[in-house]
Amino acid sequence: MSRNEYISPFSERYAGTEMKYLFSSDKKFSTWRRLWIALAESEMELGLPVTQKQIDQLKEHIEDINYEDAAAREKIVRHDVMSHVYAYGLQCPDAAGIIHLGATSCYVTDNADLIIIREGLQLIRKKLINVIAALANFADEYKNLPTLAFTHFQPAQPTTVGKRATLWLQDLIFDLEDLDYLIGSLKLLGSKGTTGTQASFLELFEGDHEKCKELERRIASKMGFDSCYAVSGQTYSRKIDSRVLAVLAGIAQSAHKFSNDIRLLQHLKEVEEPFEKGQIGSSAMAYKRNPMRSERIAAISNYIISDCMNPMITAATQWFERTLDDSANKRVSISEAFLALDGVLTLYLNIASGLVVYPKVIEKRLMSELPFMATENVMMDAVKAGGNRQELHEKIRVHSMEAGKRVKEHGEANDLLERIAADPAFGTDLEKLQALMDPINYVGRAPQQTEEFLQEVVQPVLDANKDLLGVTAEVNV
Repeated sequence: MSRNEYISPFSERYAGTEMKYLFSSDKKFSTWRRLWIALAESEMELGLPVTQKQIDQLKEHIEDINYEDAAAREKIVRHDVMSHVYAYGLQCPDAAGIIHLGATSCYVTDNADLIIIREGLQLIRKKLINVIAALANFADEYKNLPTLAFTHFQPAQPTTVGKRATLWLQDLIFDLEDLDYLIGSLKLLGSKGTTGTQASFLELFEGDHEKCKELERRIASKMGFDSCYAVSGQTYSRKIDSRVLAVLAGIAQSAHKFSNDIRLLQHLKEVEEPFEKGQIGSSAMAYKRNPMRSERIAAISNYIISDCMNPMITAATQWFERTLDDSANKRVSISEAFLALDGVLTLYLNIASGLVVYPKVIEKRLMSELPFMATENVMMDAVKAGGNRQELHEKIRVHSMEAGKRVKEHGEANDLLERIAADPAFGTDLEKLQALMDPINYVGRAPQQTEEFLQEVVQPVLDANKDLLGVTAEVNV
């Protein structure tokens, strides 16, 4: 590895091996060669003067790409596709004359991009399924553990730790639905020619329109696609790239939201991300346990969300059948979005699989607020015993303000229950009030909602994708 030139952090620190290979030169140019073989085979099958011997020679050199020959040629012709046609021809002299027959550059560049994008989405999907599985296990384990819920990050009615996790899960289920729709809708560009009219292929097939259509069907089948886009310019519509990035950014949004919650919970000392034995939280403060994994999710997710703008702008500014102002941007924006999200999902899976919960801290915080939340029940009981609802409401308001003042200004314990017990208007005592302080009485249907959601929504997804489960996530740095 070179240490005196820039290396993308996505390659060096964040993305996994499979995703890095997918956007490597080896993958790109071997895919180009497979596309050239699919074209030549299909042309031979449809009667053009291409021989099996030529195809066999092409197949012998799919992986052993002669990069030096291509690079030397590109310095002369300033054209990457023609440089690789030339280099491939050096290795396959018998087939040199039929490589790229009838095609334009986008036959290999765009078709390869679509193939790689689809494979990248499948890798993303696999990790996403495993994150869903890890969160489902967490939600099920803690579905009955009451915790203080927050609205506006202010204490609100209690929920359970597991129910909160279903909110993270639901976002990922939405993302999976979007991802599956996108994967299912992707097609190959096919063999459309210079302006998308297939004019060169119509000439090769001497005006036979059916052979032009069959050529595309055969190429698509050989490359693992059901069909090609019905129409195009020279390139596939750049709106496809913006659709892809929108889904990737959607997953990043969900991951970011999760990471925010974990960072806040770690501040509260209720739930923590994994913290390894030798991990250092701060160079200055040795006692710190910074949520660095969650912070990294947030940081990289911000990049992905902002990167979503690149293909949108590109799609909006293309001219007629194509311009070339997409190419340089596309090389970076598409690949790095995939590499970045791969890193995010590795972090997400690592955290979700190793969350540490502190029930005693959760209970302490909840019990400090629960008296306020129990006052409605106290008031209803007093009304049933003959009290005036409006008068009791005012008394509870006054007692709550005083108890809150005691907590906030003097740092003392919440004495709201003692105040209510001492007020004859409520006709109760401290023992009866304390009996109301079981947190599970105030979580509503949170345990049942969690169980139902896991059984009815999440488990069918996991059952349908059980062959993808079992992925583990190791954080490199």
